[in-house]
Amino acid sequence: MHKSVLLKEVMDGLDMEDGDIYFDATVGSGGHMEEVWKRMGGGVVLLGIDADETSLSITRAKLDLCGAKASLAVSNFRNIDKTVENLGLGRPTKILFDLGWSTDQFEEGGRGFSFQKDEPLLMTFASKAGEEDLTASEVVNDWAEESLADVIYGYGEERYARRIAKAIVKSRKEREIKTSGQLAEIIKKAVPIFYRFGRIHPATRTFQSLRIAVNDELQALKEGIDKGFDILEEGGRMAVISFHSLEDRIVKNFFKEKQVEGKLEIINKKPIVPSEKEVSENPRSRSAKLRIIRKIKMQNTER
Repeated sequence: MHKSVLLKEVMDGLDMEDGDIYFDATVGSGGHMEEVWKRMGGGVVLLGIDADETSLSITRAKLDLCGAKASLAVSNFRNIDKTVENLGLGRPTKILFDLGWSTDQFEEGGRGFSFQKDEPLLMTFASKAGEEDLTASEVVNDWAEESLADVIYGYGEERYARRIAKAIVKSRKEREIKTSGQLAEIIKKAVPIFYRFGRIHPATRTFQSLRIAVNDELQALKEGIDKGFDILEEGGRMAVISFHSLEDRIVKNFFKEKQVEGKLEIINKKPIVPSEKEVSENPRSRSAKLRIIRKIKMQNTER
């Protein structure tokens, strides 16, 4: 079962109050939203989105069990402004971006996210990929070797990116790469023997890079936190949990830029990371970093 990362730290940092409008930009399996309800009950309006319809179904069932009421919608957080406008329930006073993927999505998604399973090679956020949606299968079977290497190195920080890209191109000439299991085996054979038995699976970084490329995650993050900050009520708080350096760099730089402009206060000067206890209980949390800000109330000036 999925465990929400830095749950207490997020709740404490957002400093929930009666009358808040809480917006979860990445609902996932609903752990953070459920905790807000347990702490605040009907004193807080719950809003949330997720690109994965299956995740929203899990969250709805979870919230129904505890009697919580929430307005949920299928949407990517790069469209957070339009979603809030469509819901028509006011500007959020608290916003959370949890950029991690839930265990449910990896283990039961059936979309090729896990290199430990043999599933169709999709890696799309949406439960069902449309004709216009890019898939991991298209990337590994159609993209040029140099482009593959650049993506694997740039988004996955994989030191053997060129060897892996070369092996992918060679393999696809023999037969189309259709499943996650196929791809994982190609990667495993492409890297040095010692690398196959390291701390993490040799396909970890490549799968991460493909997922980021397929879903345009980094650009979506830039747009999402920018729009999220714009719609955040003055005096409100935003929290972002990132899981790798590329994400955290985007968040850190955005917050610093807005701080220089005098538009926000950074609540935690250094990112909050999981305790040793949390990491031991939930190893997936080990790379998490939490940053929290408060939007400064701007004084009215006469025109």
